[in-house]
Amino acid sequence: MTSVWELANPQLRELAVYEPGKPIEETARELGVDPSTIIKLASNENPLGPSPKALQAMRTALENAHLYPDGSGFYLRKAIAVKLSVAPENVILGNGSNEVIEFLGHAFLNPGDDVITCQYAFIVYKLLATAFSVRTIETPSPDYKQNLDATLDALTSKTRIIFIPNPNNPTGTLISQRAIDSFMSRVPDSIIVVFDEAYFEFLDDPPDTLRFVRDGRSVVVLRTFSKIHGLAALRIGYAVGPPEMTEVLHKTRQPFNANSIAQAGAIAALDDEAHLRETKRVIDEGRAYLQEQFADMQIPFVPAAANFLMVNVGDGCAVFQKLLQRKIIVRPLKGYGLPEWVRISVGTMEENKKLTAALSEVIRTR
Repeated sequence: MTSVWELANPQLRELAVYEPGKPIEETARELGVDPSTIIKLASNENPLGPSPKALQAMRTALENAHLYPDGSGFYLRKAIAVKLSVAPENVILGNGSNEVIEFLGHAFLNPGDDVITCQYAFIVYKLLATAFSVRTIETPSPDYKQNLDATLDALTSKTRIIFIPNPNNPTGTLISQRAIDSFMSRVPDSIIVVFDEAYFEFLDDPPDTLRFVRDGRSVVVLRTFSKIHGLAALRIGYAVGPPEMTEVLHKTRQPFNANSIAQAGAIAALDDEAHLRETKRVIDEGRAYLQEQFADMQIPFVPAAANFLMVNVGDGCAVFQKLLQRKIIVRPLKGYGLPEWVRISVGTMEENKKLTAALSEVIRTR
């Protein structure tokens, strides 16, 4: 009998499946406890949940759940364009910004090409490249910080896309506007530069990468509603690029890829500035608290700009399991080549205090 692997594309044999943060429901089943008692600090979600305006908009949208969504995402793209001072033609929606990464692969990558990203970058870039039979070049990240000069040094004649996550996940480090400007002044325009800005709204003084889109450069900026907007379950994200770029990407997009409920929630979330400000306040306060506590416990961590911290606990998988027994989910980073580290999302202050108390206990009993 023929094995299905003899029929499948050969690169899929070695392709690792993306492992998301452990779900609350799965953990509750394993521990035999009520899901409401689980604290999840593994997936960089908004601890306050969605905007009340978004919740109301989604409830209203449910009344028309029997109808297909607006395939063009007209109103959401228009709302994003107004917010960012670009044209709707600059915007394309995705089933999460991850789907736009896949659009880029379909549109611009062929077997034998190269993509470049930094060491310890979001693992989906490498998974995408492998799926398209493309080589990933990972540039060194001294002190867990991206080095764009090293990226330029790594360019080859086969380089098609450069992925620059900023802030980077899982390290939480940020590239400055000055470094970005210097990089963009030297990178060939024949190479597509993708700035992945999933955590953009958490920054106090965010770099301006949309200026390159407005200048017509070969740049795509990824954003999402999964993080600060608290709509992770809806899988809604978007990209901003020059109109010719988004026109190409639209040709790779499946019809109705952004559902009506997600579009309605995203439009309302964009309009709720108060919810964004409160979320950022909670995250800023919580991140400062966690960094102070980790320093007091003499646990090494990477100072972060987003809503999570990368923490050196000695054995990430072991500490993950011990915290799990205490009903707290964090993210071990062995899959990123960081076996000593875990990533911890900033939660509510109550959640942060329970996490630090549990971690202190785990560290003491190692």
